[in-house]
Amino acid sequence: MILSHKLRLAGMALLLLSASSYAGWPAVTPFTAMAGSWSGGGTLTMASGMQEPLRCRAQYGVISDRNDLQLNIRCASPSYNFDLAGRAEYQDGVISGSWSEATRNASGTISGRASGNHIQVAARGNSFSASLSLMTRGRYQTVEIQPQGTDVTNVSIALNRR
Repeated sequence: MILSHKLRLAGMALLLLSASSYAGWPAVTPFTAMAGSWSGGGTLTMASGMQEPLRCRAQYGVISDRNDLQLNIRCASPSYNFDLAGRAEYQDGVISGSWSEATRNASGTISGRASGNHIQVAARGNSFSASLSLMTRGRYQTVEIQPQGTDVTNVSIALNRR
């Protein structure tokens, strides 16, 4: 009797898990794990090879059945800071959207792909381009930004969920 009851409960749990993509329940997207506030630090590398420590905060808002992301990443080092804002959409593995950077009055588009917990996009604008890689694992997130044609050659950030 007890075994039969446990098997029934296990079967119901399996049914609920398999139905999660049906009946209007939102599916899990690469943005789902990102929602919320994050903080941490990292390193900014200049073209001269000089490195500076960074302190960063990130905020991710996930909307529209978890397929739309609003982001803000603010970082500061002793001589450099940036305030990156953006909006992205996920559909069938493809990421597209727009970005702006307030301290340099720059903006443009983002495009790329997502697979599992990894997002890889290219940011392009009139005066700026960069590749951005983001990986989220539970309460930890890493962000790598490689700008092209600027005095900064790499930004490496490790964030923790707040």
